Amino acid sequence: MLSEKLKECGVVGAGGAGFPTHVKAASRVELVLANGAECEPLIHKDVELMEHFPGEVVSGIQLMMQATGARRAKFGIKRKNVAAAEAVRSQVKKQPVEVVLLGDFYPSGDEYELVYLATGKLIPPAGIPLQVGCVVNNVETLLNVHLAQQGLPVTEKFVTVAGAVRRPATFRVPVGISFRECLELAGGATVPDFGVLVSGVLMGTLTFDLDDVVTKTTAGLIVLPREHYVIQRKARSAESMNRIGKSACDQCSYCTELCPRYLLGYEVMPHKVMRSLGFTLTGADNWNQWGVLCCACGLCTLYACPEDLYPKEACDQAKADLRKAGIQFAQRSPVRVHPMKEARRTPLAALRRRLKLEDYERPAPLSSVRVEPRRVRIRLRQHAGRPARAVVQAGDQVQKGTVLGRVGADELGASVHASIEGAVTAVTDVYVEVSR
Repeated sequence: MLSEKLKECGVVGAGGAGFPTHVKAASRVELVLANGAECEPLIHKDVELMEHFPGEVVSGIQLMMQATGARRAKFGIKRKNVAAAEAVRSQVKKQPVEVVLLGDFYPSGDEYELVYLATGKLIPPAGIPLQVGCVVNNVETLLNVHLAQQGLPVTEKFVTVAGAVRRPATFRVPVGISFRECLELAGGATVPDFGVLVSGVLMGTLTFDLDDVVTKTTAGLIVLPREHYVIQRKARSAESMNRIGKSACDQCSYCTELCPRYLLGYEVMPHKVMRSLGFTLTGADNWNQWGVLCCACGLCTLYACPEDLYPKEACDQAKADLRKAGIQFAQRSPVRVHPMKEARRTPLAALRRRLKLEDYERPAPLSSVRVEPRRVRIRLRQHAGRPARAVVQAGDQVQKGTVLGRVGADELGASVHASIEGAVTAVTDVYVEVSR
């Protein structure tokens, strides 16, 4: 069965969430939806992948259709990415696979948004696409499905390296390679002091640790000067974010009025969540619940708020607080698309200007350079669910593709594999290190 191959080959969502794909392959649906929207600024790896490997990606979606019993499939691709759309169409032929052209707005790749645009259906609040008869996979995930069918595990990752680097490009690198080596592939940073945004400017995380490593979900490495607006915003401590939010939020509600989930009809109201920063004894639990359905796209924090406050981070904390308290939120009103939704879309060009990224918006073509790192560190948790448990020990000789860690038969998770040939030089609770 395909689902068994996907679990053994370690196929997980390559778009960021890392949900094990074998679970989706074991479901029964009407439609398989490929996510090629790629809405994060400066990241272009999905577009490059569709242009250069359309046959493998279409093969992946056909395999998912067969596994799930789906009669139809759709690709969500931005209208501006003409070459990628045409490459996919050239492989579809007479298959029941349709290309859906999307506008250049953020966040067109959000699962709820993409399902609505492609099908006209609204996922139930806090629900999943399966509840409206479809599964959604990133296009790189579909390429990995194609490879898994041939018995090839996930050992490589497509990563865009962009921003303040000499030669922005997209690379196919071994999983477990260091960020430092990835930056060297792009010619190195053009500034002496910088931060790295991992997997996106808005939804990604900020790091200054170049010894950190690429995982199955790393979409890109965006290098920006340390004094850059985005780096300064993301580098603040949670205490500082809360303090300025408590003192400065004037409840203008722009964060809510431009929220993509709110405009779809979900009860996400970041401005109300911001009120909870000012409550310590009463009210906080009530206001916090308006953040449960937030998709963490970051638009409220980095675009909508005129005072540079942190509504997204307040929603993140609200969700954590409610989980800890065992409080569940159920939307009471029907989900209805806001009448101003179309007029309030956020164009990606406007977002780049707001974030002072226009100078860094350049092509990131797929590079033919293949890197052979001397050492990789394969994280045991690269996916949703349980981390894998190491099945090797220091001193073992491994080949590329050797299983390094597995999850239990009944556990949610995926296997992890060696991405280079060599010897196991370290095994910890976090990673397995392999050196040539």
